Amino acid sequence: MKIYNHSLNIKGGLLLLGIVLIVSLLVYSQSIVNKLRNDNKEIVQLYAEIIAATVKDESDANLSFVFDEIIKKVRFPLIYSDRNHQPIYSKNFPEDLNQNQLLQYQRTMAEQNSPIPLEYIDSKTNIHFNIGYLYFGDSILIKRLQWLPFLEIGAVAIFIILGFAGFTLIRNSEKRHIWVGMARETAHQLGTPVSALMGWIDIMKSNPEKIDDMLDEMSTDLKRLEQIVDRFSK
Repeated sequence: MKIYNHSLNIKGGLLLLGIVLIVSLLVYSQSIVNKLRNDNKEIVQLYAEIIAATVKDESDANLSFVFDEIIKKVRFPLIYSDRNHQPIYSKNFPEDLNQNQLLQYQRTMAEQNSPIPLEYIDSKTNIHFNIGYLYFGDSILIKRLQWLPFLEIGAVAIFIILGFAGFTLIRNSEKRHIWVGMARETAHQLGTPVSALMGWIDIMKSNPEKIDDMLDEMSTDLKRLEQIVDRFSK
């Protein structure tokens, strides 16, 4: 019973350790993803301010300069659309995408991150004019980090399975050693009274007239056998 309780404690400890590791890794990975997304958002917000300060409408020639010279080093997908959400410029996408495919990517990015509006302020009237939106998606690093928790869970699961398997093998080995030890002890305990009874049988065959005198001694050996059987049956 003690061995069984000890086994449950070890298994419970392994399971609890696995759960703690998985939760910790998930929280840590998600915190990194959120930090990177916030950094990307700050970068896009800066680009939006540059564009809003440089161009006056979506057809402004300065817009091409901003995308070609300033935003060219960005490492995540980026789409500039007009005020009607129609893509005009894109960055870090395959070159052979058509307008419908860009719109599909744009919708997907909008689900990941809210688009940043581009607003031009007329210095004379102080009126805000919306000239478009910047859509941005997750970088390759963020996408890889999003898969990291699944790899971590798999690694922890393998660790727990190996731990359970190793502990089961050790426990089974201990059981075999215990049973072997008990069998040897049983054989040793039974050997003496059995040998004594076999001796009494030989004596009875050679001296039948002394059977009555030998019954008491045989009864003593039988009681010893009963004690041994009772001990190992508990």
